[in-house]
Amino acid sequence: MKPVALITGGSRGIGFGCAQHLARAGFDLAINGVREEAQVGEPLAALRALGADVAYCRGDIATAESRAAILEAVHKKFQRLNVLVNNAGVAPKVRHDLLETTEESWDHVVDTNLKGAFFLTQAVARYMIAQQKSDPKNYRGCIITVSSISATVVSVNRGEYCVSKAGLSMVTGLFAARLGEFNLPVYEIRPGVIKTDMTSAVTAKYDKLIDEGLAVTRRWGFPDDVGRAAAALARGDFPYSTGQVIMVDGGMLIPRL
Repeated sequence: MKPVALITGGSRGIGFGCAQHLARAGFDLAINGVREEAQVGEPLAALRALGADVAYCRGDIATAESRAAILEAVHKKFQRLNVLVNNAGVAPKVRHDLLETTEESWDHVVDTNLKGAFFLTQAVARYMIAQQKSDPKNYRGCIITVSSISATVVSVNRGEYCVSKAGLSMVTGLFAARLGEFNLPVYEIRPGVIKTDMTSAVTAKYDKLIDEGLAVTRRWGFPDDVGRAAAALARGDFPYSTGQVIMVDGGMLIPRL
């Protein structure tokens, strides 16, 4: 029986990159997203072609009702869950200067990126603990949260996004500490500049910065880069590294002269 991974925002971008690598690593997949299932048929078919049994669990993780429905759908389909990849996230609809940030934008970003991830992690942790207690010799699980270099790198025109990602880093540390007694490791993957829909509006800006040496590895990051890291963590390749941050930023944050 294959292990099962739930990936929020798993039908495109970084989430899809993670899903592809987890499918190749032998996981069945529960893919969460907010779009109708008919709109994500192509990526779901691509994941099934990799050998995974795939369920689409539609819902907005910002709401308690959707979080409960997502986990109910996972349990109904698979009766188990081994890995959570907290990937779903939104950017501000408008990049306001810090002095003009609105409460509406704050709530939109923080409710999904931070509150939603926190309470989904809480619910999944309870489910994992129950599975671990029922089968302590064989059950293995972990939680992976995809944050951003914006956890520490300031962007004053999207402060709410930076705060949400900084908060996710604390979420990782908190749950790593709490779940240690159950041998459930918790990790953070911190991507740099990744080519996705979210960064498409600033392609020219980052093309120039990358050419000028923004990162040590002079190229864009891709969802595939993040997916490789997620698969290694999900497989259990780093069993003694709970609470750690895995940087996938091409060396962007290495201090240099």
